[in-house]
Amino acid sequence: MKVSYHCNPAITCFFFVLFSISGSGSGHGRHDIHGQLVPCFFIFGASSFDNGNNNALQTLAKANYRPYGIDFPAAGPTGRFSNGRSIVDIISEFLGFDDYIPSFASTVGSGEDILKGVNYASGGSGIRPETGQHVGARISMDGQLQNHQITVSNIINRLGQNESAAKDYLNKCIYAVGLGTNDYASNYYLPLLYSTSRVYTPDQYAIVLTQQYYKQLQTLYTNYGARKVAIFGLAQLGCAPSVVASNGGGANGSACIDYINDAVQIFNGRLKMLVDELNRSLMDAKFVYVNVYNMVSEAISYPSFRVVDAPCCPVGRNYSPILCNINQTPCPNRDEYFYWDAFHFSEATNLVIARRSYNAQSPTDTYPFDICQLAKT
Repeated sequence: MKVSYHCNPAITCFFFVLFSISGSGSGHGRHDIHGQLVPCFFIFGASSFDNGNNNALQTLAKANYRPYGIDFPAAGPTGRFSNGRSIVDIISEFLGFDDYIPSFASTVGSGEDILKGVNYASGGSGIRPETGQHVGARISMDGQLQNHQITVSNIINRLGQNESAAKDYLNKCIYAVGLGTNDYASNYYLPLLYSTSRVYTPDQYAIVLTQQYYKQLQTLYTNYGARKVAIFGLAQLGCAPSVVASNGGGANGSACIDYINDAVQIFNGRLKMLVDELNRSLMDAKFVYVNVYNMVSEAISYPSFRVVDAPCCPVGRNYSPILCNINQTPCPNRDEYFYWDAFHFSEATNLVIARRSYNAQSPTDTYPFDICQLAKT
């Protein structure tokens, strides 16, 4: 199927992208950049971006079983924490890739085409290395950067040991980075398991997190040639069904846990400031902030979403109040559900976020511009 995508005509980026949406998410097609806006797409993050890196890990944070993937083009579970495509899957389509970006796990020793990019995201992971340790193995942002180093070395080899050519190639790629949710959900707000909430106020924690994030993003720029980076902010964590349930419901009639959302917004504010600092201090850097919180706040009121406070799939077994029960039948009207399981968004919600990230519909969606323009700079 041929599809045309426009950038926002309110900005100078206006063009067509023509590509075929592959019927397979396996990522084994030949690398062809002719229909792509950028040569490669690298992805760092947690479960919202994970496409199978946790499948072979000893962890509770995995989604390689049914009903996960029930609506994915490959028609089955892949390790994505959704009924279908993730946000970055959809963005890869908008960027013109003919296959979804492969997981790092699938590229190790497989001959997978790493030149079009790699997805390092790992469910349960965070900016801080200890985040999510109670669920088992996961790959923190530091670990994902180490995996990226392996990929970059392999790219240099494939380009004839030409480091200069590899640097020029990597400069042109898009990098999506989305971490921080678990640093709250699986760290700060689990005081019996982690000490951070006793050590830091919400304001102090946001500062500590963004300082560490800055160093990690600086490493991505300095050591690995990243120049075009989209940093995804956090959504309304306090509205996720599992978070609401574990806190006994919202106070004063609120449908959400407001103090958690307030803390998330402190972090998001710091993240936007971080983008300014990165763009100011790093030569030729183009970092953008994706305001997921704003998008989700508006999308939850869309009439197409008829259920916004409950998961589509049955949850509560598998030692997890968050993930879908193994092999149980989900709701039939999945496009009407905001949440897929008790924590992660449905493909329908992912589509809203991906569209508005790529082509901002509001001045507050992205800063200083959207991913479409980032690809053309």
